[in-house]
Amino acid sequence: MKTLFGIKIGGLKHKILRLVLILFLSIICCISFVSLYKSKHLSSLVSSTREEQQAALGAVSTDAIHQVIDNSMTRTNEMQAYIADDMFDDISGDVMTLQSLAEGMFSSHNSYEPIPFSPPDPSLDGEITAQVLWDDTVEDYRDSVYLSTAARMSNTMIAMCSSSYYMDNCYIGFEDGTSICIDAFSANKYDEDGNLIDFPARERPWYTDAVEAGTVCFSGVIYDTFSGRSCVTCSAPIYADGQLVGVVGIDLFLDMMEEYVDQSITDGGFVCIVNTDGQVIFAPDNNGLFTVRGEDTSEDLRLSTNSELASFVNSALVSNTGLQIVNINGEDYYMVGSPIETVGWTVISIVQKDVTESSTNLMLEEYDNINNVARESYKTSSKRLSYITYALIGVIMVAGVIAVMIVSDKIVKPIESMTEDIIEGGNTGKLFEMKDLYRTNDEIEVLAQSFDDLSKKTKKYIEDITEITKEKERIGTELKLATEIQAAMLPHIFPPFPERKDFDIYAMMDPAREVGGDFYDFYLIDEDHLCLIVADVSGKGIPAALFMMISKTILQSCAMLGKSPAEILSKTNDALCTNNMVEMFVTVWVGIVELSTGKLTAANAGHEYPVIKHADGKFEIYKDKHSLAIGAMEGTKYHEYEIMLDKGDKLFVYTDGVPEATDADEKMFGIERMLKALNSEPDADVLKLLNNVKSAVNSFVKEAEQFDDLTMLDFEYHGTQDK
Repeated sequence: MKTLFGIKIGGLKHKILRLVLILFLSIICCISFVSLYKSKHLSSLVSSTREEQQAALGAVSTDAIHQVIDNSMTRTNEMQAYIADDMFDDISGDVMTLQSLAEGMFSSHNSYEPIPFSPPDPSLDGEITAQVLWDDTVEDYRDSVYLSTAARMSNTMIAMCSSSYYMDNCYIGFEDGTSICIDAFSANKYDEDGNLIDFPARERPWYTDAVEAGTVCFSGVIYDTFSGRSCVTCSAPIYADGQLVGVVGIDLFLDMMEEYVDQSITDGGFVCIVNTDGQVIFAPDNNGLFTVRGEDTSEDLRLSTNSELASFVNSALVSNTGLQIVNINGEDYYMVGSPIETVGWTVISIVQKDVTESSTNLMLEEYDNINNVARESYKTSSKRLSYITYALIGVIMVAGVIAVMIVSDKIVKPIESMTEDIIEGGNTGKLFEMKDLYRTNDEIEVLAQSFDDLSKKTKKYIEDITEITKEKERIGTELKLATEIQAAMLPHIFPPFPERKDFDIYAMMDPAREVGGDFYDFYLIDEDHLCLIVADVSGKGIPAALFMMISKTILQSCAMLGKSPAEILSKTNDALCTNNMVEMFVTVWVGIVELSTGKLTAANAGHEYPVIKHADGKFEIYKDKHSLAIGAMEGTKYHEYEIMLDKGDKLFVYTDGVPEATDADEKMFGIERMLKALNSEPDADVLKLLNNVKSAVNSFVKEAEQFDDLTMLDFEYHGTQDK
């Protein structure tokens, strides 16, 4: 490249200078042309287009106001609906929690000691307590078969009320006419004469609706029996052993919702709440459009003779409507609807359209006045501006050329040096290093610093990748060893008792990860008693594997002491509950077979149902009684049962990894497919049976990734020759 006056022709500095000069000349030409054009035509143009400007300004202003109203009303309305829906959803979740707890308690009520209960104590008013109520059909509440069990839930219900912002009470009404109520209002349960007020829970809508629905449901707006406050009740039925025990409910008082709606009224606007039947249940007084009446007499807006209003309400009950214009009684109103999905209500915000446009009319009048003054002022200053513009153009041109010469040199020199360093690094592998020349306090310094950091990070990255690769190989080796250790701990030599002809047994465990939490075990307690165990530890991976080893060891130790299945589970549970900081638990099925008689004594701690096949039948689920998993609660009592096995009878025990194996569409393998696989060859030997189930699972899930261990054990009883 040639150099002229210190500038390389064709170089970066030359290109910058040429670009800036072209830019300056273009700007000067444009400014000159625009100035001349404006000075001749702008005055007449302003005058002739004033009406068009006003119309356009009015349209833009109206559109802008519409946009502001749309954004403001829509977002505010959706947020209020979201807050309300979240509150109703939380109440629904709390009710399901209490329903689940109550059904668990009543299903095993014989396992718990009775807890005392009592009517409301007015001296405890203001303190959240458990209070017994009843209706006039109850002669003596102390004869209730439900209250002593329900009283065990009182601490949990009190804790829920104490910790919830919106939950003032919760209660359970029972089929015998008694109820247990948790709140801080003991005194309002008595009338003026000091008599306890009857509480006919079975006649209340929340009770009857829940029984009819058979699941969690919400009542309409009702009034609390004792306080008279408006509320919505979320309730759910409680069943134990297939029988209705009662209904659990939580009141959500609507004071805040009513207050928000009442305070929403402004000049031409307000907020109202419409229920699932299209009836206005909350609206400010004197809103001018809607009157709140009882649910029996209130109008269903979905069936309104005003088709626009009916269509809008129907849409608002199912989805966010966005901003719409609805004509009511000859007036246009902006309306936004957002559903409260959990209860099927909707929040509707309403603003009269004429009120929003008043500011636009005032603005147009003021604009017309300002435009007249500005037009005259422009004519005077236009000539003066032309002279100043020409002078500034000359000064800018000269100053620009000088500035470009100075600045381009400062920009180009560091870049040229940086380019040379980068090329050298690409050829030799030398790291890029920061120089004083690059410290320009601008983007060039940032770029140079980035290159410097990148060079250092690249070197560090290569070193880190090397270390990570070594560490990954070490972890892989340790996991492989852990898998081998876990497999070695389980019985893995089959047949395990080749000298025994009175039974046959086979088991397998396929972990979802390198190591798993499932395990099986079997061993002879003595010559006549064989112990069978299949278990599933909560969690996955190494933590579950460690907990599995501990559980397996304790179970075997307790079994070898000659304990019954229930005693084995009880002793193991107490041992695991001690210092169980990780709060893990194990579902276990334990069976002890008396080989001389075929009597199977078994107990189930939260595990899957076993499968039984008698010699002349097919494999069927045996629905035994479950107890809590071991490690979950210290002091749990476990129940055991007996099954007589005859020659040729088979027992199949498994973990939930079999029925819950999922395919690529997230469909589960299921119990029915498992039974079908077993019954495809019901008389096959124990190994063939397990392989049939495993093949069926593999064919079902195909390439889908599995997240649970798969464990199975099959036992066939041949009986003794004497028998």
